[in-house]
Amino acid sequence: MAAAEEHDSSAETLQTAAEEEEAKTFKDLGVTDVLCEACDQLGWAKPTKIQIEAIPLALQGRDIIGLAETGSGKTGAFALPILNALLETPQRLFALVLTPTRELAFQISEQFEALGSSIGVQCAVIVGGIDSMSQSLALAKKPHIVIATPGRLIDHLENTKGFNLRALKYLVMDEADRILNMDFETEVDKILKVIPRDRKTFLFSATMTKKVQKLQRAALKNPVKCAVSSKYQTVEKLQQYYLFIPSKFKDTYLVYILNELAGNSFMIFCSTCNNTQRTALLLRNLGFTAIPLHGQMSQSKRLGSLNKFKAKARSILLATDVASRGLDIPHVDVVVNFDIPTHSKDYIHRVGRTARAGRSGKAITFVTQYDVELFQRIEHLIGKKLPVFPTQDDEVMMLTERVSEAQRFARMELREHGEKKKRKREDAGDDDDTEGAIGVRNKVAGGKMKKRKGR
Repeated sequence: MAAAEEHDSSAETLQTAAEEEEAKTFKDLGVTDVLCEACDQLGWAKPTKIQIEAIPLALQGRDIIGLAETGSGKTGAFALPILNALLETPQRLFALVLTPTRELAFQISEQFEALGSSIGVQCAVIVGGIDSMSQSLALAKKPHIVIATPGRLIDHLENTKGFNLRALKYLVMDEADRILNMDFETEVDKILKVIPRDRKTFLFSATMTKKVQKLQRAALKNPVKCAVSSKYQTVEKLQQYYLFIPSKFKDTYLVYILNELAGNSFMIFCSTCNNTQRTALLLRNLGFTAIPLHGQMSQSKRLGSLNKFKAKARSILLATDVASRGLDIPHVDVVVNFDIPTHSKDYIHRVGRTARAGRSGKAITFVTQYDVELFQRIEHLIGKKLPVFPTQDDEVMMLTERVSEAQRFARMELREHGEKKKRKREDAGDDDDTEGAIGVRNKVAGGKMKKRKGR
């Protein structure tokens, strides 16, 4: 009972601490000097709310459930305490971080390496879509931190000789709600069985679902909850709009918006891999620098697309929900929900790709005659009515002819690609560049596509 009261009081003091966060530095939170310097070098001037709440408790050795919206600095909230503890008791295979998607795993690894560069921290990223053999070699070197997706980690635990996690001290589950939504439950259960019970566990999630509560009971001992925003909400500096349009004119309105807001960088979310690829081709035929990112691309192409977009070599990234979670690309100015998300919570994650870390941003959601109910659910979830994005309909309609021609080319290129894939299954895609730029070369090189266009 006393312990429960102690929790409450510590939660209250943390609450006031969060209000006085202006005065807080990483040093005040108990982070060692070496890591404080690393934070300075990364440009982390002061801790975010979730870091102020979670880090002191983590340093005391408590299990933590962190609930925080996307873009709130969750990675730092678990990486700093782990590196702090690693400095005190150096050991190999010290911590395991489980994440739902491959891209997020690479991003977390980058942050660990950046924070631990001066102390020589070694990380291994264990995800699908990459050669198992090289991963086995990385694990044989016994890195300090393993960042993994659950499925591939189980593969290695079962098949890689000499690899086990029996000495593990920390387990982190990042985006726990999504790990469980993707039906990794059985894998997570298996992992929990083979790691020590005597460990610290951090569970980070943007939303608290029934499954996460079940996992919390199974995996955490006497945890403290650090909730920065229990209500589903979007960042204050995010301007959100919707557009109600007939579904056959979606492409035309997309082109209109890209022209209207030219000069910004865009993330456009589609519901399927095929639609992502089709829309990317359509936009490229109209001269936009667009690249796709979806689950049917090979891992190297996915990372290639992401890196080109991060480096601002491309201004439009078309993605499925693979990219809606956790990816931190600082310069996204506009998020377009080209296909409305079927789960309202995914809306929060998608629009969270922009207006990160105090910057402003726009989100525009396309609503067709078939999406009204889904859209009403989203408005209900975020607790606000969205305004209409202003458009000049006559200007939009002037684009229809060019857009329909680009649609025709995109369909032809997709079909050509499909046939090519059938013809040579084994080496399909080897001659593509990172973006899977189907047929685009033909036009550039003056192939038959160009002649057809000229006719």
